[in-house]
Amino acid sequence: QVQLVESGGGLVQAGGSLRLSCAASTRTVRSYAMGWFRQAPGKEREFVAAISWSGDNTGHADSVKGRFTISRDNAKNTMYLQMNSLKPEDTAAYYCAAKTTFYSGSYYLRAAEYDYWGQGTQVTVSS
Repeated sequence: QVQLVESGGGLVQAGGSLRLSCAASTRTVRSYAMGWFRQAPGKEREFVAAISWSGDNTGHADSVKGRFTISRDNAKNTMYLQMNSLKPEDTAAYYCAAKTTFYSGSYYLRAAEYDYWGQGTQVTVSS
């Protein structure tokens, strides 16, 4: 079992930055690929970014490329999402997720592929 706890959300003006963190309560997070998803009111949960358990490979949604960066520190069992140049359309609840995998270089884009989820942290971007 893995428990995931997100933090770092808040209210920010358009053009501002936030860094989200996802702390995993497991002996080692190295066996888990991880990802960030978001869900705005009335919309489906959507993929934001994902990272392999080695940290060598990442993927980002087109809507956030060049603005958001996913990373992880396996020594701290923590994943991050650095969000720059925030836009009002980035307003959503952000969720981190983890997937058990044997493949160190793989990352996953679909929510259905993930085994564990955090409770979410709210990001609100004002115009």
